[in-house]
Amino acid sequence: MGQRQGDKVLEKPKVVADASIVVKWFLEEAFSENARLLRDSFLTGKLIISVPTLLFYEALNAIRYSGLYKEDELALVGRALIKYGFDVWEPKGKLIEKMATLSLEKNVSVYDAAYLALAQQLGSTFYTADKELVRRFPENTCHISAFISPSI
Repeated sequence: MGQRQGDKVLEKPKVVADASIVVKWFLEEAFSENARLLRDSFLTGKLIISVPTLLFYEALNAIRYSGLYKEDELALVGRALIKYGFDVWEPKGKLIEKMATLSLEKNVSVYDAAYLALAQQLGSTFYTADKELVRRFPENTCHISAFISPSI
């Protein structure tokens, strides 16, 4: 449940973050500082990060191919990803229908459509490092460089 302000319950903001953001928590890349600020806002309870199950596969794969982690270290990263406690969504029902529709209508990969569909379903902001997705979906998509920690 959210925090109380008088008689009103304030809900924590929910955001959707894609693998391009989560990878920056483990690799030093452009905008890693912004991505870690989003992570820290999540860890301190200022917001909720919602993700499709796909995130775990995409993030771990990108980190694997960075060549910076040995086998045992990569396994630790995988365990860390699970322990973050994201609000995880499976591709079913209306969500998978929206993924398919967005992918075809907007000519984006089903992978990208998974994050976009989730953000639309939740009425949340979608954070990515993919400037093309921001350009194509400006109504609810933000580049991670624009992230500002909520003041809850």
